[in-house]
Amino acid sequence: MSLHEPAARPTTGHSSTTVTSEHVDRFRGAFDAMVDNIAVAVLGKSHEVRLTLTCMVADGHLLLEGFPGTGKTMLARALANTIDCSHARIQFTPDLLPSDVTGVTVYDQHKGTFEFHPGPIFHNLVLADEINRGSPKTQSALLEVMEEKHVTVDGITHSVPEPFMVIATQNPIEQSGTYRLPEAQLDRFLMQLTLGYPDAESTEEMLMSAEVRDRAGLVSPVTTAATITEMRTVADAVYVDRSLITYVRQIADRSREMPEVGLGLSARACLALIRTAKAWAAASGRFHVVPEDIVVLAPPILGHRILLTAEATFAGATVDEVVRKLLESVPVPEDRS
Repeated sequence: MSLHEPAARPTTGHSSTTVTSEHVDRFRGAFDAMVDNIAVAVLGKSHEVRLTLTCMVADGHLLLEGFPGTGKTMLARALANTIDCSHARIQFTPDLLPSDVTGVTVYDQHKGTFEFHPGPIFHNLVLADEINRGSPKTQSALLEVMEEKHVTVDGITHSVPEPFMVIATQNPIEQSGTYRLPEAQLDRFLMQLTLGYPDAESTEEMLMSAEVRDRAGLVSPVTTAATITEMRTVADAVYVDRSLITYVRQIADRSREMPEVGLGLSARACLALIRTAKAWAAASGRFHVVPEDIVVLAPPILGHRILLTAEATFAGATVDEVVRKLLESVPVPEDRS
């Protein structure tokens, strides 16, 4: 039986898609297998790994921030090696051109025709390394494909494969020669995660195996691209109570009223929170979302979408503090499951 075979619980009053505990058990088993597999390369980051996989299953893109040497690229490569799918890495530099990302149309003298040579964006999983080092024009080349999942070159539209995910990395402390991602670009990322340093135990374990030069190379595929697509269907069928829909809407409304916030949450942010909560619930072995799912997922989903006012920034306010204050200001509904 496939992961998405129809079964017995409706997701909303407007959908006939159904899911059973057996489907969720299969989902959870595949999810946990990927977490354990990635843990071979990325030590001491179980929560971040689960968030990364949740982002993928929710059909989103991920922005990774962190100091040099904290494992941003390692996490992306370990995820790519965990899934039997095509993947590519793009090293963003100031001289990188949009055609270096999307591809280019070339005239073939022997055939007498123009042929499209696809760029590295035409893979299931794309690592955009140090994305803020690319020029704004090159960064914008990702806008269409991240949102629409196709690229238009010379007036012809080319679709990227499914599933499709972009994982971008950036260094938050080195700003010389970089270009800040605009809000429109940031909003295309479902999540933003910050990878800190590993804990003491994980650091010592890493040092004990210092002879391993490439930990991501130890990771082998444990699932396929088709399974990821099936998992997305199961996640979409997870039940969300109307009270939680109202809760997310109230969070967005409140964010637009806070004096510290210059730009509140958009409808896209609300959709991202609901979609991701469904995947998180399925990964936890449930076919319904609970309020705790929303609370846990709010910081990585909402943080990069909230723009603080200049006054709040000068006063020392941080986005993390504002998100925490935002969640505390909205009553959490009771779990009706």
